[in-house]
Amino acid sequence: MEFTPIAGISNPHLQTLLPRFIRRKALFEPVWQRLDTDDGDFLDICWTEAPEQAKNKPVVVLFHGLAGCFHSPYANGLMAAFKARGWLGVVMHFRGCSGALNRLPRGYHSGETQDARFFINYLTEHFPDVPKAAVGVSLGGNMLIQYLAKYQQDANLVAGCAISPPLDLGDCATRIQKGFSRVYQAYLLNSMNHTLKERLMRHPKVGSLSSGDKIDISSIYEFDQRVTAPMFGFDSADSYYQQCSGLVVLPQVRQPFKVIHAKDDPFMTDAVIPTQTLPDNIDYQLTEYGGHVGFMSGSLSEPVFWLEKAVPEFLAPHLGRVHHTQTETSTDCNPLPTS
Repeated sequence: MEFTPIAGISNPHLQTLLPRFIRRKALFEPVWQRLDTDDGDFLDICWTEAPEQAKNKPVVVLFHGLAGCFHSPYANGLMAAFKARGWLGVVMHFRGCSGALNRLPRGYHSGETQDARFFINYLTEHFPDVPKAAVGVSLGGNMLIQYLAKYQQDANLVAGCAISPPLDLGDCATRIQKGFSRVYQAYLLNSMNHTLKERLMRHPKVGSLSSGDKIDISSIYEFDQRVTAPMFGFDSADSYYQQCSGLVVLPQVRQPFKVIHAKDDPFMTDAVIPTQTLPDNIDYQLTEYGGHVGFMSGSLSEPVFWLEKAVPEFLAPHLGRVHHTQTETSTDCNPLPTS
């Protein structure tokens, strides 16, 4: 499915920001659930409908981006598109992203697959007889690639899709510190630092920081150096980026898999574009325009969220034919960018 930007709105920043200003309310009210994890913490998830009433529907998991959540325009838009296809959609919130402070100081990162493994196994246990697929957006897309490469045939997923994944984490951490992209970094860090402060009020130590320390982190790289790397046992942010970038392991994915990248993504450079020959099961789509998780087509008077058509179109052959339904509107959401 080809992407054509709105006439006059091909600028990458306009493409990136426009969905946040067009969709100021979520498209439906989800059903929330809290799952206790094996380490004594919890995952907050939300469904397109009550799962006990949809046992026979295909399931699509959405892994959001850095500091994202169900209320991110791309997240509830994709969920609504899954719902309209007759599928059961579900967002797994990474720890600290649902609006509730987790019990443990542990957070998440681009290569942390344990929570995804826990949740997909939960789905396999409770929905054993239906096909299941997953979609990852930005950070969630890189994580999904790491998950599928690690578990391969034991992934319990029939297909997957990654949207704007930062496949070279180090390069992306550098790119977001340049030009207008620093605005996105500042927005993301505002959310991340707020959550970090809350964690330090509950826990004596988070990463390399201790309660009472001044929170003055000013870049994604610094956050990963001072929080992510020490929290998850990496020697440094650079070591974390090297070990968890999805570009190297992408060819190891065995399921039918689609990657959607835009050449003009303001979070990334050409370093994220695969140069190796990819296996036939991987459909790599590189568009000229689209920004970061933007991909707005149609017209200003009738905008089209292209991802909400392209992603279900790719997944549909792997999830089976089901009827279409309608969606409704409600619920506030954040109009600003979450990656």
